[in-house]
Amino acid sequence: MRTCPQFAAMRAEYEREISYLSAHSKRHAGRSSAKASATYATSTKARMARALSGHVARCPECG
Repeated sequence: MRTCPQFAAMRAEYEREISYLSAHSKRHAGRSSAKASATYATSTKARMARALSGHVARCPECG
């Protein structure tokens, strides 16, 4: 599937945020902040999927 630069930028931003949250969760294992970061990472993955699929549906270059 061919995608546009905006798709790549959105994906990179989401993946960067997910990696930060996951790293924080691993670094602070056992604390409540780690649980929160893991939850935020999971919800961010869902938001990324929703945002990227919506982009593909609207973008003439991606869709």
